[in-house]
Amino acid sequence: MTDSIHLVLIDPQNDFCDLPAGWCGSDPLSESAGGLTAGLTTGPQTAAFIGSLVDPLADPAGPTAAKLHAPALPVPGAHQDMLRIARLIDEASERISAITVTLDSHHRLDIAHPGFWTTRDDLPVAAFTQITAAQLRAGDYRPRDATALARAQRYLDELEQRGRYTLMVWPVHCEIGSWGHNVHPAVKAAYNRWEDQHLRVVGKLSKGSNPWTEHYSAVRAEVPDANDPATQLNAAWLAELDRADQIVIAGEAGSHCVRATVEDIADHLPSQRLDKLVLLTDCMSPVGGFDAQQQTFLDNMRKRGLRLCSSADFLSAVAARRA
Repeated sequence: MTDSIHLVLIDPQNDFCDLPAGWCGSDPLSESAGGLTAGLTTGPQTAAFIGSLVDPLADPAGPTAAKLHAPALPVPGAHQDMLRIARLIDEASERISAITVTLDSHHRLDIAHPGFWTTRDDLPVAAFTQITAAQLRAGDYRPRDATALARAQRYLDELEQRGRYTLMVWPVHCEIGSWGHNVHPAVKAAYNRWEDQHLRVVGKLSKGSNPWTEHYSAVRAEVPDANDPATQLNAAWLAELDRADQIVIAGEAGSHCVRATVEDIADHLPSQRLDKLVLLTDCMSPVGGFDAQQQTFLDNMRKRGLRLCSSADFLSAVAARRA
């Protein structure tokens, strides 16, 4: 009897990947594309336009001249991480018993997006601005919707009391229904092959659609909403993970969503068998400027008994068990 492996892929989505241009789809809302689509009906031009959206490599200099989507929050190194993940799925396919993909899933208006906030002087708040509870109380920043002030203040106060994060204003990313919300195409193709081969469904775990709380971890939101079960501790998923002999984790970003998810799994796994958690260190990267946070996270997890290894070393171990 072989060990069961549950592969967990944290947010392997386009918006988090530093994708080369050839991997980016065309943006139908760009100025040039929009002008062309307005009058399209049927015929060769329509087919060419649709073809450029589906396959950006088919005619990169084609008649639409549509602009390419740009990942909203690209993590340096993430594209190569995704290619290594895809290779691992293919090469370890026979040993993988389950796959869960977590999906960061936001609305455009969100407490951690720029459109929610304004400055004291009614100026826009730039992405990558941190807002503290004290700054909000002092009036340095405020919600654009004045009726949201009291709730936002309660949220920032509790977030900081919990001690893991201060509110970060991120670029709008992983908006539900957008190209950026989609899974990296190489990873999706690999897990689709796994599904076809084994007649199993890859689990999809959505997080982040409550606009009143940040939701880095797939286990629970940073400040759970008492009226929203989706933000509270996901005990059912933890129990599902715990049935596996190995829980292998990769994805983006090691400084934030991977970190928060793994910390919460380690804190709440029912068996507390942390030795069965495996972190693939070459299949995750930190948000730019947060390298130290990822390294601290990895060091702490090693001390708690988690196994850290490269995808190549993991595949070698799988091959040895197969032999």
